Amino acid sequence: MDTRVSHLSPPQLHSTPGYHHITVVQAGRTAYLAGQCPLGPDGALVGAGSHEEQVDQVVANAMTALAAVGATPDQVVRSTIYVRSDDTPVLAAAWHRLRASALGPALAAASTLVGVAQLGYAGQLVEVDLTVALPEQD
Repeated sequence: MDTRVSHLSPPQLHSTPGYHHITVVQAGRTAYLAGQCPLGPDGALVGAGSHEEQVDQVVANAMTALAAVGATPDQVVRSTIYVRSDDTPVLAAAWHRLRASALGPALAAASTLVGVAQLGYAGQLVEVDLTVALPEQD
């Protein structure tokens, strides 16, 4: 666990389904990952019509992006999850699938889940964008 990152949820605020209201990072290097989309290495949409398959591809892409900067999910300090739906059970299912995935520890940081009407690619149902506290360079 990165000791430069701490989480806080004041008792005066509502309880959460697994994230913290506040993430504090001691000064250091930060990476801002672009929204990770459900696209395969060939650029084709994965899992047309399936929130579950798209979540899985987004997780795979996010894990690759984190590895590229030498980071792990527990170093994520902010996440925003976009789901193309206004149906609370669909939003909750996407959240729970993400929390149960390899990316799950990232969602313990300050997180926002947003239902949206449209995303950038035709057929896209899910996108995740992350901010990461990077390890110090030697």
